[in-house]
Amino acid sequence: MIESARIYIGFDSKEVVAYHVLCQSILEKSSIPVSFTPVALNHVRPVFTRERNALQSTEFSFSRFLVPYLSGFEGWSLFIDCDTLVRADIAELWALRNDRYAAMCVKHDYVPKTETKFLGHIQTKYSKKNWSSVLLFNNGKCRKLEPGYVSSATGLELHQFKWLESDELIGELPAAWNWLVSEYDYRPDAKLVHFTDGGPYFDEHKDDDYADEWFAARDRLLHVQQRIG
Repeated sequence: MIESARIYIGFDSKEVVAYHVLCQSILEKSSIPVSFTPVALNHVRPVFTRERNALQSTEFSFSRFLVPYLSGFEGWSLFIDCDTLVRADIAELWALRNDRYAAMCVKHDYVPKTETKFLGHIQTKYSKKNWSSVLLFNNGKCRKLEPGYVSSATGLELHQFKWLESDELIGELPAAWNWLVSEYDYRPDAKLVHFTDGGPYFDEHKDDDYADEWFAARDRLLHVQQRIG
């Protein structure tokens, strides 16, 4: 039986196109079956009662931590921010799961270059920033992430993994699997690029690194074969 990768993607009503282009980039290159679930506020509102925070730049800033709950606290799930583009076979990332860890991510160690990002949102600076933007959850080891906790915990508690007993439960993924566009220099072999300051669909970022690849994926998504043969 071929194993399927369970993928949850942050969905924001201001960046609808981002969700679909990310799915397209994964589908084109994946050598294994994948399933997509958007983490959309209108889908989780029955259990997610948290009010919108002024510092919250996306609708899924905190609801992403519901992924283990949405997965029934079983198996593994992958969460990805929508403002990303996958440039390699997602099976490579899926194969990195290690049962000794409760969660796995790229452990960024950087200070953002800008004070604001897309749509004028404040660029908050804190330890472990962007660790949770591409995150493998070992769901059974993340049982603290019940809806009540995710709805009430502070932003730093969630994004700094304080729901785990120890940072030793956080496994490290290669940096190429969450390469931060504009924050890091261009990397030809980046496997997943993250437009963390703003996607190419915003005019001020349409010429950023990898933007041409994003637009090409969008064009393939929109293409319809008009004739057979």
